[in-house]
Amino acid sequence: MVLAAAVPAISCSNDLFGLVSAGDSSERESYRNVFVFPAEAERNISLGSSYSFVVLTDVHITGTNAWKLEQLGPILEENNDAFMVITGDITQSGERQELERFIEIAGTFPVPCFPVIGNHDVYFGNWEVWKELIGSSIYRIDAGDTTLIVLDSANASFGANQLDWLEGQLAAAGKNTFVFTHTNLFTDGSDCLQQITDIRERARFMALLENRCTAMFSGHVHRRILREAGGVRYVTLEDFRSEGTYCRVRVSPEGVSYEFRTITADNPAS
Repeated sequence: MVLAAAVPAISCSNDLFGLVSAGDSSERESYRNVFVFPAEAERNISLGSSYSFVVLTDVHITGTNAWKLEQLGPILEENNDAFMVITGDITQSGERQELERFIEIAGTFPVPCFPVIGNHDVYFGNWEVWKELIGSSIYRIDAGDTTLIVLDSANASFGANQLDWLEGQLAAAGKNTFVFTHTNLFTDGSDCLQQITDIRERARFMALLENRCTAMFSGHVHRRILREAGGVRYVTLEDFRSEGTYCRVRVSPEGVSYEFRTITADNPAS
């Protein structure tokens, strides 16, 4: 029985403690759309008919080491990106120093950076740190015809209350709707276990997104997995910490495209 209970916590990165250490998700589920970071002025983004944004995941800031995250500032400016999103595990252990380092670096970016909570970000009861410095782990951003929806899957599940909330948000979402969360839905091999393990919850989640969401982005498993289902593009990204990879999403009246770039210490990529 102990072994069976431990299986859902295992990811491709062999993180055995995520599910146990993430804490109770019930408070996080009820604490929505409360913002500390980014500030209101940064959240009020203006998007035209054509724009681009950047998504990355699993930075795992350790102490003050942000694993090349600071190199993104000039790249964002050069490409005139509108905003960026990090889909969880921004920190290694959710400690105040690590989250403050993220906020410090994000403050140097020329565009807003929207954080998503991951299991590492709430390790050891550190939800209170996230709540104080970031605010909610579940929120919505609207910019013209675009809607960004951030979900909390740090406990490898969404929960019925969060999915009820999501259903209402999607009913009134913009033409281009992008959903961001940490835990992956899909796997690409026997060595990579699916993390949203409740089949009924996963089915409901995908049914809610069907033909109402442009793309969903996640991380957690430290590998790239691309899928399409129900008119939705599902993008799971490899970890930024070891790979330096990010995805640039381009939106135009002609459609949405995705390109993958990699930063190295010696060869910053645009």
